[in-house]
Amino acid sequence: MPIYQYQCTDCGHALEALQKISDPKLEQCPACHKPTLKKQVTAAAFKLKGTGWYETDFKNSGKKPAETKSSGSSSTE
Repeated sequence: MPIYQYQCTDCGHALEALQKISDPKLEQCPACHKPTLKKQVTAAAFKLKGTGWYETDFKNSGKKPAETKSSGSSSTE
């Protein structure tokens, strides 16, 4: 569940709430009890690490690519 940040536009009280995406927005401030809470825009709380993520880290599931044989030195008898 994501953590949302709210701030009251009347008294300035700030709070965080652990809510489902489908839960309704909080509206009533717990400090001044007025319906003036506004959801804040915040950055995501995770980082993707790696040098390409899918291409280099997960595409081959950790297996090295198969070596290809050169067709220029084949002999026929």
